Amino acid sequence: MAVVAVLAGSIAFLADMFMRSLWWGGHRGSASRRSDDDRGVGQILLVVGIILAIVSPIIATLIQLAVSRRREYLADASAAYITRYPEGLARALEKLARDKEVLEAATNATAHLYITNPFKGKQFGAWFAGMFDTHPPIAERIKILRAM
Repeated sequence: MAVVAVLAGSIAFLADMFMRSLWWGGHRGSASRRSDDDRGVGQILLVVGIILAIVSPIIATLIQLAVSRRREYLADASAAYITRYPEGLARALEKLARDKEVLEAATNATAHLYITNPFKGKQFGAWFAGMFDTHPPIAERIKILRAM
């Protein structure tokens, strides 16, 4: 997670540095001396910088959430190795899956600390739903535990 946090921070930093260089670094000489080509390139770089400033934090967040989901699978595997009883862990996850109460105290900042997704039932579209989840689907976790 430290590597992912550094990667996400670096992406955001580079996007921010690029945007600042466009605002403060591109004013050499007077406007009358700059050619139309220079102004066109500057405008293209400004548009690219704005797009990168918007898209790069979203991509970094998606990478971070994907790593978080992978860590859940690794935690299940470690628990099965330590307890030597993956069926018991699968049954415990089934009990947690039957609980449909949404946790009111959970926030996006604390969602990764829960055993299962604390935002049960609060989903977007079908293809979009799993993209921002901090936890993999419980059914998938149970299937993997039972296969051990």
